[in-house]
Amino acid sequence: MAESRITLTTEKFNPMTDEIRIIQAAKQDPRVFGELYKLYVEQVFRYLYSKIGNLHDAENITSQTFLAAFESFDKFRQDGHFASWLFGIARNKAMDHFRRLYRSTQMDGFSEGPAEDNTLAGIIKTEQEEALSKLIQALPKEDRELIRLRFLAEMSFPEIARFLHRNEAAVKKSIYRLLARLHSQLEVSNE
Repeated sequence: MAESRITLTTEKFNPMTDEIRIIQAAKQDPRVFGELYKLYVEQVFRYLYSKIGNLHDAENITSQTFLAAFESFDKFRQDGHFASWLFGIARNKAMDHFRRLYRSTQMDGFSEGPAEDNTLAGIIKTEQEEALSKLIQALPKEDRELIRLRFLAEMSFPEIARFLHRNEAAVKKSIYRLLARLHSQLEVSNE
């Protein structure tokens, strides 16, 4: 009977290194771009769904984002900022969607992002979650964008900083202050 051996590798999974490896491979073979799609599709979809509030439109715009990224991939500078580049495309596609929507509807019924009585409101069941949702919707557009990027798109602080062209420390400080403010407002509303 032949003896089988299992070799264990001591390498740890490193998302940044793996992303760079995949990008290099995709530059050589466009079929490898699918691996980048697998890495980011859920994050991009959650980000777009939170902005748009419509499942079908978010799915379509996610597809458009990856198609645009694939078509312009040769222009991507391989500097380790793929997530920032990709989310920039996603944000532009969402803005294009809102422009088309604005042109095809009256301004009266238009609002940025999900309306309060959409399917997301049906998912939110507890009073505390509803209160938090209302507080987030009342935030300025820039603060909502920080929440989306950090918690829905699951971007790191450095990625958010590159995406927004801001200092990483300033991004961290803004997000932590925003969370503290939401926490205190939530406590006040629960009293």
